[in-house]
Amino acid sequence: MQISYDLTGELDRTLRETASRTDGFNDDFSPEIRPADLRFGDYQANGVLPFAKKYGLNPREMAEKLIEALGEDESMDVDLAGPGFLNFRFTPAFRLAWMQKYSSIHDFREAFQASRKPFRVVVDFSSPNTAKQMHVGHIRSTIIGDVIARLFDFGGNEVTRDNHVGDWGTQFGILILAIKRSKSDLEDLGQDSIAKLEDLYREGNQLIAEDESFRMEARSELVKLQQGEKENIGIWEKVNAISLASFLHVYERLGIRFDDILGESFYRDKVDAVYEGLTKHAICEESEGAMVVFHREHKRFAKQPFIVRKSDGASNYATTDLATVCYRVEKLRAEEIVYVTDGRQQDHFSQLFLTAEKWFAAEGKFLPHLSHVWFGTILGEDNKAIKTREGQPVKLLDLLDEAIARAKVIVRQKNPELDEIEMEKRSRIIGLGAIRYADLSQDRTLDYVFSWDKLLALQGNTAPYLQYAVARIRSIFRKLKMEPGSGEEAASAPVTESENLLARKLIYFPSVLEQTQRELKPHHLCGYLYELATDFSSFYNSDKVLVDDPDVRARRMLLCSRTLLILETGLELLGIETLAQM
Repeated sequence: MQISYDLTGELDRTLRETASRTDGFNDDFSPEIRPADLRFGDYQANGVLPFAKKYGLNPREMAEKLIEALGEDESMDVDLAGPGFLNFRFTPAFRLAWMQKYSSIHDFREAFQASRKPFRVVVDFSSPNTAKQMHVGHIRSTIIGDVIARLFDFGGNEVTRDNHVGDWGTQFGILILAIKRSKSDLEDLGQDSIAKLEDLYREGNQLIAEDESFRMEARSELVKLQQGEKENIGIWEKVNAISLASFLHVYERLGIRFDDILGESFYRDKVDAVYEGLTKHAICEESEGAMVVFHREHKRFAKQPFIVRKSDGASNYATTDLATVCYRVEKLRAEEIVYVTDGRQQDHFSQLFLTAEKWFAAEGKFLPHLSHVWFGTILGEDNKAIKTREGQPVKLLDLLDEAIARAKVIVRQKNPELDEIEMEKRSRIIGLGAIRYADLSQDRTLDYVFSWDKLLALQGNTAPYLQYAVARIRSIFRKLKMEPGSGEEAASAPVTESENLLARKLIYFPSVLEQTQRELKPHHLCGYLYELATDFSSFYNSDKVLVDDPDVRARRMLLCSRTLLILETGLELLGIETLAQM
């Protein structure tokens, strides 16, 4: 008999071992065990009734026989409820054994990796446009993508972090026109060179809006660039170098890294293969001078064209994205590709995936699993897209600087005696952690309202609250002059209600990791860490840790140590640093 359920890790192993000891029932008896009450750690088998009905058996009598067949088990209590429901409850002895087994981040990583076959995955995220400053709209893709990459890496997969920057296209014709007309020296733009490039681009846009001749001139400059004209290539390279330096400054501040930064320009000599492949297999057709793909079997895209070559012969996002899929399959041997962008691009990626499926199937080639991880918008307190008072997008670097400055005020109020170096360190960790967590703790598919007061609060579901929980546990070990994990061999099973509640919460960590990776939604992990910190606070307030009784102290120190381990592991997966003292 096999019991199926929706938990993972040690719960999975224990229930399967328990199930394997039963006999006397048909193999197709497969009750589902699911959390009936997460607070009290009960699990209820709900498959007894349909099985009994199918075979004309008395469900309660059958459930009683199943309990008898299970026999005594120190890891689990089983009781009968209602007309034939089986309730499974893990014992304190099991909770102790679980905590003793998982004593380091390595143990969790090893168990998580052992439960699945590793694969090669490309995570495509951030993707700013060159010649522009990164603004608040880039933070969601950048942070969510980073966490997804961390989760895949934690699972033992071969992860490529790819930043597909926008460094090619129509905007460069406009920018080159403005640079030439202003006679700007790109080698001597001074400080804020990226901001000056952005100003030049605005000037170019204003020129083409006011005079059609300038629009034609911008197109001419773009053609020269695409044909490899030396002067325009030189300008383009300098613009990209300035932009990349600006991006890397932001990424360094956020603790983000990439394995590849391959912009659209990297694929410009690969688009002809896309046209040839789609034409060869009659996947595309001509429409009003453009090359397009219609997915007539699809209700929404039957009449909505997927343009792969514009009427003037130019490539576009669709073309380079298809070329990018080919490159990632052929060169990176990707088995999965994850794209992290805002929700407005859902149609584009749906059509891209459909087109790639048809093309690769026609070629008889392997196509990786393609997924679009999309997200909503960050709103201001007026429930509109967050902007400056002047109506411009908030610059990302300005947002990060303000977070650190606001955190510094809080740190100085709590610890005015700190030296400047330590104050700067704590302010940076708290401020940047608060920004990250404020975004990650939201369901990514929803819009959310940005609030400084909420994200920096020491109470509620915030990074500072979790960082404070870590610091408080660290202080317990400092008082005892002990390292976390020492003396655990003397610990006994949880006894009090608050000890058991905390132990139960700890055991859910593998399940939460599984759900977070399966749905690619970091807010599941955030919510769990917040609940864990809250349960620890209840435990700490009701059960004194630093007691004289060595047995009581040992088991409560074990609970402190495991809570600390899981909080720090979870926050590391979220890219959030912790502090030993706040």
